[in-house]
Amino acid sequence: MDTRMSDAAPIRLVIFDFDGTLSDSGDWFLSVVDELARKYKFRTVQPDQVDMLRHKSSREVIEFLGISKWKLPLIARHLRRLVGQNAHQIELFPGTPDLLEQIAATGVRIALVTSNAEANARKILGPEHAARIDLFACGSSLFGKAPKFRRVLKKMGMKPHEVLAIGDETRDVDSAREVGMRVGSVLWGYAAEELLIAMQPDVLFRAPQDIIDYVAANR
Repeated sequence: MDTRMSDAAPIRLVIFDFDGTLSDSGDWFLSVVDELARKYKFRTVQPDQVDMLRHKSSREVIEFLGISKWKLPLIARHLRRLVGQNAHQIELFPGTPDLLEQIAATGVRIALVTSNAEANARKILGPEHAARIDLFACGSSLFGKAPKFRRVLKKMGMKPHEVLAIGDETRDVDSAREVGMRVGSVLWGYAAEELLIAMQPDVLFRAPQDIIDYVAANR
């Protein structure tokens, strides 16, 4: 775990991203990306391009694939339907169940903000783990997390400095900073470690246990 912030306010709420942070959906997504590319007429991803794309920001990936902005909501809706049909093929990252249990046990509240659908997230989490999450704010647009973050803060009565947002992509860092929240990046998701380090989040997590330890030390 690498941290840049030592004197911040106590954490009262952790907001998690889902895909690539709690849910290990990367390989499944790669298995359907060609289907999406054919339907929505954007560039397919070759196996030898995957690592290169992991070193690009979210916006750079969209540009590389040649996806028009107006197609993004259509692709997102289609992808949510596919996830719903194939949720049984997607598993949580090892350590996710214990992560949610341990954070909930500290009294720190948990929210989920994702572009995925709430029904999909609940299916993949399962009833026991989904019950650890106090608020689901799902179905955000690809670059529309900041408004979701603000609504979560308002509903839960939190100030930005009391919140830690955790994700695995550059857009997660950008959105959290736009709202003024502390931001942590996990190094087991979609974006490459070097790319996330360059984004300079407040804390980098190398394993789920790092999140548990950080929240326990800063609540």
